[in-house]
Amino acid sequence: MGESGGAPPESAAAGRRQLLATLSNGEIELRGRLPWSSNATFLVAVRPPPRGPGGRQAKGSRSDDRGGDREPVLAIYKPARGERPLWDFPRGLWKREVAAYELSAFLGWGIVPPTTARADGPLGPGSLQYCVDALFDEHYFTLLETPEHRDDLRRMAAFDVVANNADRKSGHCLIDREGHIWGIDHGLCFHAEPKLRTVIWDFVGDQVDDDLLADLGPMAAGSVPRAVTRLLGTEEIRALTARAAALRAAARFPGPSTDFPYPWPLV
Repeated sequence: MGESGGAPPESAAAGRRQLLATLSNGEIELRGRLPWSSNATFLVAVRPPPRGPGGRQAKGSRSDDRGGDREPVLAIYKPARGERPLWDFPRGLWKREVAAYELSAFLGWGIVPPTTARADGPLGPGSLQYCVDALFDEHYFTLLETPEHRDDLRRMAAFDVVANNADRKSGHCLIDREGHIWGIDHGLCFHAEPKLRTVIWDFVGDQVDDDLLADLGPMAAGSVPRAVTRLLGTEEIRALTARAAALRAAARFPGPSTDFPYPWPLV
């Protein structure tokens, strides 16, 4: 699906930086609105900035009408002006999309596709997320049937507990053509009150993997990167560190704690 083809090179730091540079500074072209989204969501093509002296991309530059020197990548654009007001979440859900990526990157879990904030989007400020070239017949309920996906899904379950994801539908779990599982749609995360609504309850009571607990150590101790704190409120940051500490202390996946633990629709 993506014009650049395949998954983003998450395993290569240089490739990841290059992709983030494109999302952060590239020229955005609207391709169309995605149907069935509760908020206005758009497919866009992002053309990398032209190369500067020495082969480096010129920061903040835009490609010319001839298309610059590299192929565009597809991305998902969620502008603030397209959000419907919610009674329990403040405006600016797109900031939570960016915060979810920064949290995933900080933990080293590679769950959320590269995502950045753009103040100069075609419809105003919003988030820009790499569009995963996914196998769209697959989702959480189908992926769960394959034993080799279990570790990735357990990692996503741990992420959702810490991020307090209020909307983990089955269709928000994507597998790309290289077998990497991604989580998308994180606008309803990081609330200070318990809001966990997810389809991933299959691991309740199971031991959380030791490597995941180790990764949570710094955050459980109160270390949250500036890239996350600048996007959330003070109470939300406190709750985030408290959830990380609680999961690390319990070392087991929790069960539902609210009256509405499942999202709707499920897929």
